[in-house]
Amino acid sequence: MLPSIYNPSEPFTLGILGGGQLAKMTAHEAFRMGLRVAIIEHASESPAGLMTKLDFSRGWSDAADVEAFRKASDVITLENEFIEPDLLEQLEEHRLVFPTSATMRLVRDKLQQKITMSDAGVAVPVFAAIETKDDLFAFGATHGYPFVAKTRTHGYDGYGNATIKRDTEIDMVWRRFMEGEVQRPLMAEAFVTFTKELSVMVARNRRGETAVYPCVQTIQQGHICVTVLAPAPIEEHLQQQAQAIAEQCVAAVNGVGVFGVEMFLTLDDSIVFNEIAPRPHNSGHYTIEACHTSQYENHIRAVTNLPLGSAAMRVPAAAMINLLGERSGSGVPDSVIDALRVPGVALHLYGKKESRKGRKMGHLTATAASVDEAFALASRALDGFVW
Repeated sequence: MLPSIYNPSEPFTLGILGGGQLAKMTAHEAFRMGLRVAIIEHASESPAGLMTKLDFSRGWSDAADVEAFRKASDVITLENEFIEPDLLEQLEEHRLVFPTSATMRLVRDKLQQKITMSDAGVAVPVFAAIETKDDLFAFGATHGYPFVAKTRTHGYDGYGNATIKRDTEIDMVWRRFMEGEVQRPLMAEAFVTFTKELSVMVARNRRGETAVYPCVQTIQQGHICVTVLAPAPIEEHLQQQAQAIAEQCVAAVNGVGVFGVEMFLTLDDSIVFNEIAPRPHNSGHYTIEACHTSQYENHIRAVTNLPLGSAAMRVPAAAMINLLGERSGSGVPDSVIDALRVPGVALHLYGKKESRKGRKMGHLTATAASVDEAFALASRALDGFVW
């Protein structure tokens, strides 16, 4: 059995690549557990960087900052999948890094994700690599419309995705992704007709021990998650099936840390893999208030090889609603007074300096006796929130 790499009796620093809200909530749990935190990000005063003196704000493209960050950290993790695996490999020469560069090579590229999961026996949509515009026409002719074109890397919250409903839209999509200043490899996926979008968080440590969270329903608008309902309002056997698939997906990439596995529930109650995120995930925010051990605490436990905490819910139900920017300008809301008056609702603001339309600026989580009641409470709080 591998020993823990964190000894609470000695000073220990968790290094996080990225300084956004996921790093901030991870850092909050790390401080609670007695750890120090180092942050590296391409910006000063990032949400997580503001929390620590060990803030390296020239980012991971700056060799001096990378070296100082590496020296300050005992173990390193990340909050986004946009980090080049080559950089992780460089850091691994001197430090333990989780998820590893090998895991990230299987996850960062969405085409490689699909190949990996398909090879592991997980149900996935029909997919193909796209090299030319003609490949898009061929995919539509073979598999029908609509279908989805995706950038294989650097896609999130709808950025890098386009649903192609007819062949006349292909030229526009090709220009959008392949004829601008930044061009990235593309893939295509058959459109999955679904009844619900599902997500499961899985924590896995170096010993291969796992903690699997309840299956939740995510509700998207414009490819951005706006609401999470926990547990998902589906039959128990589907809950268990989704959890088993998520655990299988994390094992397939030899993941260490917390992973968010997104899936589709189809018209015939089949569950199809969508994507895996190698980090804490928006669909797991509810775990802070609703579960015995939050996704952030279990992420820390996993990457430091400690025993994992219970992923079970300690309340009957929860609902999370994202607070999305409604304008460009200051990241400080105009008023939170009415939102705070709603009982049973927790407010999380990320401390981002600037707001823009659709940007995730915070979230609300309500706990209650049922999903419907929790959603109603969170919605009341949202109505009282003013940007």
